[in-house]
Amino acid sequence: VQLQASGGGLVQAGGSLRLSCAASGGGLSLYVMGWYRQAPGKQRELVAFQSSGGIINYADSVKGRFTISRDIAKKTVYLQMNSLKPEDTAVYYCGAGSSFQNWNYWGQGTQVTVSS
Repeated sequence: VQLQASGGGLVQAGGSLRLSCAASGGGLSLYVMGWYRQAPGKQRELVAFQSSGGIINYADSVKGRFTISRDIAKKTVYLQMNSLKPEDTAVYYCGAGSSFQNWNYWGQGTQVTVSS
């Protein structure tokens, strides 16, 4: 399975971006798809995930601002990011896996930079 992320960029604080991540290949379950991020000098952290059964989870820091969604048929996950803050600046990684504990696949990462 290959994951291709897109949609990152530079935006001013308060702006919006939409990330997309499409999975190709197959044969294995993509029960969970979602996003992690890693800021310079910090550990990678969960942003949001959604299961194929509709279970959604967000990091507290993005609740109310970010919205995750999936198109199961297209094997694609989206992250709508609104009211962006400079602290959202990071490389965002798309991930997918067979369970909440097993994120088997990762995309290449897309840079999101929010200027103040």
